Amino acid sequence: MTEPLERAGGPPLPAGPRPLGEAASAPGAVRRAAAYGWRGTTPRRRGRGRARPRRGRRVIRAVLAMVIALVAIAGGTFAWAQTELKQEVGLGAYGRGPAAGKGTNYLIVGSDSREGLSDDDVRDLRAGGGGGRRTDSIIVLHTGADGTVMVSLPRDSWVTIPGFHDPATGKRIAPAKDKLNAAFAYGGPELLAHTVEHNTGLRIDHYAEIGFAGFVKVVDALGGVRFCLDRDIKDEKSGADLRRGCQTLRGRQALAFVRQRHQETEGDLGRSRNQQRFLAALADKVSTSGTLLDPSQLYPALDAGLDTLVVDRDMDLRRLAQMFRSLQGSGDSVKRVTVPVDGVGIPTSKGNVIRWDADRAALLFRQVREDLPVTVAEAGARGD
Repeated sequence: MTEPLERAGGPPLPAGPRPLGEAASAPGAVRRAAAYGWRGTTPRRRGRGRARPRRGRRVIRAVLAMVIALVAIAGGTFAWAQTELKQEVGLGAYGRGPAAGKGTNYLIVGSDSREGLSDDDVRDLRAGGGGGRRTDSIIVLHTGADGTVMVSLPRDSWVTIPGFHDPATGKRIAPAKDKLNAAFAYGGPELLAHTVEHNTGLRIDHYAEIGFAGFVKVVDALGGVRFCLDRDIKDEKSGADLRRGCQTLRGRQALAFVRQRHQETEGDLGRSRNQQRFLAALADKVSTSGTLLDPSQLYPALDAGLDTLVVDRDMDLRRLAQMFRSLQGSGDSVKRVTVPVDGVGIPTSKGNVIRWDADRAALLFRQVREDLPVTVAEAGARGD
């Protein structure tokens, strides 16, 4: 006969069948019950080996949540920026232009537009007066299988401006020789792009232009751009006052540097090379600073530049980012050249101009159009 069990703190339990919970507490009963899936009511002991995987999962969830939040913020920033992008330039205004070559050609223009500048800003930046906007820099950026080529076209280049309708009078203007930047003054971005196509044989696929205010604000939004100078530069007209060596240029200093030409032995040609170098340094700063991945930096940079950034109607932020990324790097990945010239300061009815070397310029543009390695070297120009 089964002996009575003693209840803790009370009289003995009567003999007979044990309650289920107590019966299940017997080792044999637990094994039998476990065979049918019953796991008992005793809480499972949590060993130290179980805590680490759970903490790891919590960390992974936190990281994923942060990534999703950053993507959402960045996506919202890009969506906002896309709506603010000034897609105003119709590159087909003068017809289809030359046949498309290999790769993609961007026309990058720095204009002296004073939009977004107060009178004090104009004086402080030595931006001068005058209405409308003119070009301070003109660069054809080619991207293709053989890498990236930046070709500067000096604004005083002596070129043929194709016939066009004067928007002020509505009259038809016959083709004529003039400075390259006159095309921009006469007919804006559309006539400038058409003139570049006419004189180079290159199809312009996209257009991007930024004014004084946007340039200064973008550089400042990035915290300045690290740049190295091989000599002191002091130019009264542009306001440049820089010392030799490596330094961080703020917006105002950077603008003065890329505009100055009177301290350059080759004048406008020297300025074109400076503009190429600084544009590449600016692209590298955007890349290395992590701006494209950090919404706290991305928004100010976009907001600063969109005020005066003008692009063609087919340009979106994705293509704009591709264009900017192609500027990064040095050496064989990005080749920087100025169109070959054989005369500087040549007097004409339109003022002193720069004359291209016809044969070498034609070879350069053919190599760019066919996406071949650029072998044309810049020769020293002579004054006539």
